[in-house]
Amino acid sequence: MHLKPAIVVLFLLASPLAAAEGSYIVCDNGLRCFKAPCPSSAVRNLATGQAFKGSYPDISRLSKADQQRIRDTDALYFGRLVLTGRVERRGQNLPSFIATGIEREATKAERRHCPAG
Repeated sequence: MHLKPAIVVLFLLASPLAAAEGSYIVCDNGLRCFKAPCPSSAVRNLATGQAFKGSYPDISRLSKADQQRIRDTDALYFGRLVLTGRVERRGQNLPSFIATGIEREATKAERRHCPAG
């Protein structure tokens, strides 16, 4: 069976897994868990201001060096880095933030929704 390109594009645009890449800040939301995945983060899209509370950040697609940089700076707690990526919702599950890169250090204004740090 052959699908026409227009149908495939329409399907991808409608799919919850085909979210657009953007710039995001990830901050701790205070929730504590006993096992992963733990939705202990809030993710904010810097372009739209849209917040995704109870999100699980996935940094596994980043290089080992970038993963270590995130750990060393507590970037997922204090929102110290602007990350590129996308938010995916799969059914009724909590949203996941899929990090695909580190864009830059966050400004004080961008971190204003995060805990002090």
